[in-house]
Amino acid sequence: MVNIARLRADTPGCEGQIFLDSAGSSLPPQVVVDTQIAHLRREAEIGGYRAATERLDDLHGVKTAIGQLINAPAAAIALSDSASRSWSDFFYSVPLRPGDRILISGADYASNAIAALQRARQSGAVVQTIPSDGNGQIDLAALETMVDERVKLVSLVHVPTNGGLANPVAEAARIARRAGALVLLDACQSAGQLPLDVAELDVDALSATGRKWLRGPRGTGFLYVRPELATTMEPTRLDLHSAEWTGPDKYTLAADASRFEFWECDIAARLGLGAAVRYLLDQSPAEIYAAIAERAELLRAALCELPRVTVRDQGLRHAGIVSFTVDGLAPVQVRDRLAPERITVTVSHRSSTLLDMTARDLDSVVRASPHAFVSFEDLDRFVAAVAALE
Repeated sequence: MVNIARLRADTPGCEGQIFLDSAGSSLPPQVVVDTQIAHLRREAEIGGYRAATERLDDLHGVKTAIGQLINAPAAAIALSDSASRSWSDFFYSVPLRPGDRILISGADYASNAIAALQRARQSGAVVQTIPSDGNGQIDLAALETMVDERVKLVSLVHVPTNGGLANPVAEAARIARRAGALVLLDACQSAGQLPLDVAELDVDALSATGRKWLRGPRGTGFLYVRPELATTMEPTRLDLHSAEWTGPDKYTLAADASRFEFWECDIAARLGLGAAVRYLLDQSPAEIYAAIAERAELLRAALCELPRVTVRDQGLRHAGIVSFTVDGLAPVQVRDRLAPERITVTVSHRSSTLLDMTARDLDSVVRASPHAFVSFEDLDRFVAAVAALE
């Protein structure tokens, strides 16, 4: 079991409030805050260039820590400013021609879908949606019938932004790769709360953010690219970090996933991301994942007992997001009425997962996402507050 007392002591922000928005932007442990502030102070003392040079080994260690978390070599990791940036950097680098097909998930995130539609318009490719099965997850049988040599990329969402569903992405990836398609996994909502082993998942690329379940800073993210693939792809944008200017009309790409990075970045934030990942590794990730799952299941079960509440989570396997609605109240009203009680939840709107929410005739849902530092007393108080809403 996790040491809840230590987790809460390491997270001063959780005192005096019930924080249920780790699917949005979680509360960082104190070591993350201290790491960022210390570097910003050092920049103020000696300037950004010298301060960064002092931390070159530590910056490389960020990739090493991420690699340890997802079972990948550090050279296969590119750091970025967000999951969306990471996802897009890979996606826009996949060559597409007229007639090529892009498959997206039924619960795909708006940013991914918009990018797919834009590239289809530009290239003449076609975007098609993998159907969801009766449980709301990726329909593996349908995917099997859809993939052929024209499918160039399959976009999979591990955990959607609007609910507790965990998709069978390893099985889907195997189907797609057997047909020769590239597999891009959006792990934005799973990194930090579900096990991620890129070898077992068998994906070509994986994108994630730092600010959610990993409890890192905003403005951080990372991209994993299968090592043998990283050396064959040319990103759509390059600079003097992702490539070297070797002659008046020549350049050479970086030899690994760093070809997906730019030189200028927020050094303090990246060091903070490294601190967050190492904090998770030090806590035993499996125990943290189990604690998140336990809290989400308890919350899901308790909300199901309330007469006016409908839990909206789908799937056979659940993750740490609990989505629900309350009869007679719009989700934004639920959020705003809980806020004075120092309870933080958020709302997921139809526009974020248009296909899924439209299919289920939902305009929005309340999203509660308890991390391991949330106490069971907090959960009880939250359920009581929801029950008391008028």
